[in-house]
Amino acid sequence: MVIPYYWAEARLQHKTPSRQITVQRWGWSDISQEDAQMLADQRAQEAITRIESGEKLRRREPKVAYDCVDQVPIREEVVSQHGNAVITRNSYGSLCLNTPDVFFADVDASPKGMLQMSLKGCLLLIVLGVVTGILTKSVMAGLGLVIGLPWLASAIMGQINKQRLSRAEAQAKEEAMTAIEAFSASRPAWYLRVYETPAGYRLLAMHDLFDAAGETTQEALQALNADKRFVRMCAVQGCFRARVSPKYWRMKYKVPVTLPKSKWPFPEEHVPLRQQWIEAYDQRSPKYASCRFIKDLGSGIVHPEAEAVRAVHDAYCRAQSDLPLA
Repeated sequence: MVIPYYWAEARLQHKTPSRQITVQRWGWSDISQEDAQMLADQRAQEAITRIESGEKLRRREPKVAYDCVDQVPIREEVVSQHGNAVITRNSYGSLCLNTPDVFFADVDASPKGMLQMSLKGCLLLIVLGVVTGILTKSVMAGLGLVIGLPWLASAIMGQINKQRLSRAEAQAKEEAMTAIEAFSASRPAWYLRVYETPAGYRLLAMHDLFDAAGETTQEALQALNADKRFVRMCAVQGCFRARVSPKYWRMKYKVPVTLPKSKWPFPEEHVPLRQQWIEAYDQRSPKYASCRFIKDLGSGIVHPEAEAVRAVHDAYCRAQSDLPLA
């Protein structure tokens, strides 16, 4: 796991008689900004050389927090470090715990049986409105049905979903917990702490350390039906990751200013606005928990490094509190 403090960007252009090549690459360092810039320049020059030799490479690296293609390290603001665990702040302001060897997995409990308006269904209702308008020779009738039928169908489905939601959520959580307990029973040497999250459950393995890219980890994450992007991130970045502060929209935080869309490192002109946003977020986030501890499963064996990460995780998440989840 590599999460550098310093980041820099390089853009190079190379003209040939037949075309112009423009390449953008990131550079990073734990030493200095200058060191990060040197790496960015070096990577950009290497990319141009390889493209000129006929290799098919991306001209620009995506502006995302972590890249699962070219193994660029996690690019987020480093807030604090606790042993090998690093706390970063993601693009929408939440804090995330990153650890190279302590196993985390979020298991979502998505409600089933919710009605949704499909594209085909919406088009069918629109066509019905148009046909009705033609047959009745009434533009107003046709236009009213074109607008009204999809809206009415959506409103009806919304009411049905509202009535179903509570029961569907309870059933989804019950099914998710059954799967977690079956997973634990099949691995008696494991010791899992189970936390409730707004979307389901989080598991923290306490009995041992894990290679995030290793076969055991990948098999376990797949058996738990973890998010595919998370599974790949673990493998590519050599890292486990858990959000440890609330999502602002779940706090019903009415943002006083628009959060800049830029990613870390932020353009200089965005820094004051970003800081203003974060200060307002930090005033509200202590009223919410990111997850809540509910029970232990398994052997009870505790690895000291896993225990150290647990302490940091639980403190940041306010996992032992009765605060609302967000």
